[in-house]
Amino acid sequence: MNKNPRQIVRTGIGYDVHRFASGRKLVLGGVRIPYKKGLLGHSDADVVCHAICDALLGAAALGDIGHHFPNTTKKYKNISSLVLLKKVWRLIREAGYEIVNVDSMILLQAPKIARFIPAMKRNIGKSLHLPVSGVSIKATTNELLGFVGREEGCAAMAVATLSAER
Repeated sequence: MNKNPRQIVRTGIGYDVHRFASGRKLVLGGVRIPYKKGLLGHSDADVVCHAICDALLGAAALGDIGHHFPNTTKKYKNISSLVLLKKVWRLIREAGYEIVNVDSMILLQAPKIARFIPAMKRNIGKSLHLPVSGVSIKATTNELLGFVGREEGCAAMAVATLSAER
């Protein structure tokens, strides 16, 4: 509970999903993950960064990632999603907010990614000017159910908390 009446605390949620495709690199949290397929998308299709972008933008009531970085613009073709995350950080700051923390869950049947999570947290923390302790990333399988379980794609969910002075 926020006991400071001069402080505004806002929370946003984000979700992203991309299908696997041959000939693409798998990038999650800005980390290149060795795997036989990557995620298909206009940018690098980093579902972790995209979900976090949407959570942050939602918390600040600034729309969504598609509004700010449309997939119809050549400018964003194959762009690193860490660049998008940095741009979202600027938007959040311009709106008068500080990022308190972000939490993300990656839904992925394969490959196993636990050893890459510390690097993801460092990348995201650096992009958002947050200490690593302000970034949480977890991963889970889908117990062989649905498109994730069939290894057709990967999804990520995120929650972000912002604060501002009234």
